[in-house]
Amino acid sequence: MARPRRLMIVGLDCVAPEIVFDDMRNELPVLSGLMERGAWGRLESCDPPITVPAWSCMMSSKDPGTLGFYGFRNRKDHSYDGMAFATSEKVRADRLWDILSRAGKHVVALGVPQTFPPRQVNGEMVSCFLTPSTDSRYTYPEALKEEIREVVGDYMVDVPDYRTDDRERVVRDIHTMTERRFALARHLRDTRPWDFFMLVEMGPDRLHHALWRFYDPNHPDYAPGTPLGAAFRDYYRYLDSEVGSLIEGLGDDTALMVVSDHGAQAMFGGIQINEWLMQNGYLALVDRPSEQTPIARCTIDWPRTRVWADGGYYSRIFLNVKDREPDGSVDPADYEPLRDELIRKLEALGDEDGNSIGTRVFRPEDMYREVNNVAPDLIAYFGNLGWRSIGSVGDGRVHVRENDTGPDDANHAKFGISIFAGPGMPAAVPADAHLFDIAPTVLTALGVPVPADMQGRSLV
Repeated sequence: MARPRRLMIVGLDCVAPEIVFDDMRNELPVLSGLMERGAWGRLESCDPPITVPAWSCMMSSKDPGTLGFYGFRNRKDHSYDGMAFATSEKVRADRLWDILSRAGKHVVALGVPQTFPPRQVNGEMVSCFLTPSTDSRYTYPEALKEEIREVVGDYMVDVPDYRTDDRERVVRDIHTMTERRFALARHLRDTRPWDFFMLVEMGPDRLHHALWRFYDPNHPDYAPGTPLGAAFRDYYRYLDSEVGSLIEGLGDDTALMVVSDHGAQAMFGGIQINEWLMQNGYLALVDRPSEQTPIARCTIDWPRTRVWADGGYYSRIFLNVKDREPDGSVDPADYEPLRDELIRKLEALGDEDGNSIGTRVFRPEDMYREVNNVAPDLIAYFGNLGWRSIGSVGDGRVHVRENDTGPDDANHAKFGISIFAGPGMPAAVPADAHLFDIAPTVLTALGVPVPADMQGRSLV
């Protein structure tokens, strides 16, 4: 195998194969050109297929249970005191830049989720959308902050308040964020002696959540023929041109990967899981609110509660177990029968008319090689991720058609994209390619040993 001298990953958060490989392929000359001269195919995401943990799973080749975090927010312990954010400090496993740094490779990591706060690497790191502001220590080395300001001015780590009815403003912000990120990427590309370079652009994810109804005819609120529908496609064409400007002139000795962490699909509605738990006798409140209220703001009657849940793209369901939670009410002997009962009932829960929506409910130990830290007792994909999990209670509804944290058009889907080009890259993408396979493939291409505990395999 001809080894590349260096390797670049262009990460495009939430990009769906249906868009790049099918619908817009003829409108994306850079990506379609890479497909024609390289290998491409769907890339299966982790469970759950969410930005955090997906990029860390990709970079470590380990599943969320092994890593010990299951989403943006995770239980800190078995108390009732809420969730902790999964920052880079929660990542104990080596990721690609750690391994490559030790091997003497110069690495550049720009915007990769779960890199705030940044760690020391043999090279440069600019952290991700979890960065509270650019006034914080968001780069390594720290002096890189001033260089970024000189190169792009006000660098944007994310689009502020992207769940809003002001979609035109969101579109403008997405373009600005993408423009500045790629300008910085080109600067780092040209000024650092890198062996491994990785960029992740969050723009597609923010676009999907804001504008999917204007793009997808399958969306229940599809709005065809609007300026926002044109803006959706315009952004993809613009993003394609930015990818082109970044990879231009890399040379025949550079390998290239374009990948996404998961896909996207229309959000058909939401299941207010805690309302369902209340109506079925699993959850009790001290005072029931009179309007839709996040469960975290309610006072739960713990001695009378057996089950509660958290909202999000998927539902994290927790059992209130004796001798585990402070006021546990579920006898350990009843733990498995109760989980079986919840799986049966939730998978049978249909839409407002009782029609099946294809909900799937999992036990973590059946999904992961290990289950570390405090995992949910059950993980539920309502409508197989076509319906969001809504954590709020108070209005008496189980089925809703809107998100309780602001307007949202899209949910995540299980498959993202992979495109490989250049020396040392796969000749074909197998049908079962998984994001766990990316890290071993990078290491193999760069001639660095693959750790034995990685869960994926090299595609070359």
